[in-house]
Amino acid sequence: MFRSLSIIRLFVLAFAGAAGLIPHSAGADPIKIGVLKVTGAAPVFIAQEKGYFAKEGVPAEIVYFDASQPIAVAVTSGAIDFGITGFTAGFYSLAGQGALRVVAGGYAREAPGFHNQGYVASNQAYAAGLKSVRDFPGHSLAMTQIGSPPHYALGLLMEKYGLNAKTIRILPLQAVSNMSSAVSGGQADAAIMTAAATLPLVLKGDAKLLGWVGDETPWEFGAAFTATKTANDHRDTVERFLRAWRQGAEGCHDAFADADDKPALGATALETLEIYRPADRDDQARSAILRSRGAARNRRRSAPDRLVQDAGHGESGNRWCSDHRQALHRRAAGAVRRG
Repeated sequence: MFRSLSIIRLFVLAFAGAAGLIPHSAGADPIKIGVLKVTGAAPVFIAQEKGYFAKEGVPAEIVYFDASQPIAVAVTSGAIDFGITGFTAGFYSLAGQGALRVVAGGYAREAPGFHNQGYVASNQAYAAGLKSVRDFPGHSLAMTQIGSPPHYALGLLMEKYGLNAKTIRILPLQAVSNMSSAVSGGQADAAIMTAAATLPLVLKGDAKLLGWVGDETPWEFGAAFTATKTANDHRDTVERFLRAWRQGAEGCHDAFADADDKPALGATALETLEIYRPADRDDQARSAILRSRGAARNRRRSAPDRLVQDAGHGESGNRWCSDHRQALHRRAAGAVRRG
């Protein structure tokens, strides 16, 4: 009799759970976060490594993309829950239709002194006279996609210097890795790329550094966003995600900036670098990320704003990268010992 009742209860409970009549524990559902393999997404990598998402009850899966625009499409379709990347024409189109909602700013901000996206020239184009960003007319320029953050950065540059858009040939190559290959191989004269891609090229002598977007045309170029339906119907999940994201951002800040938000290598710098380097895993890429001393201007902001303190331009920039590689490693190690 009692056994029969127990079996009946099991069937009732199983049916109720399948029908959604018994609520799941709050925040138990995993989330998917779309990012690029760039240093701007460092708070996500840190929050994941430190277990912040899991502690908030939203265990996360990081989904990598090759360009920013597909992330907005994936969030809209429900393939992923959150996107953390640069603003694109596709994002603005979907957001304008009410499909997407920004939930946190500060993914990355271009500003003088802290650099994220760099202008690089191929060795061939540099030798032929492409010495500065004002020389872009008459040359080809690689980017991931039409309407991507580098495309907008180029638009700001053309507006600043009165460059003729018709004289610059855009090469949409769909992935940052394709851009790097095109510049190093001479198939593209120039590119606008993140520091994680720019500095390894410069360190290897495969390209020349012309400058930084933050020094030329400062702007906030990304955010964390989700589908409007998710924001409306799953507010608790969004809040849990943001709390974990903020902890990751603060960890990044404390590793690479001081209390006055000036570039500084903190006691956790080397530990953070092991999480922070989402790009290539060779020694030169690690050196590049070490110079990407990203920091949020305001710790209350939700992500590190600007990357890479002044490394110089052109040939002087290449010499700076070479001369200071070991010095920066020693400084980071010293900071850890002092901590």
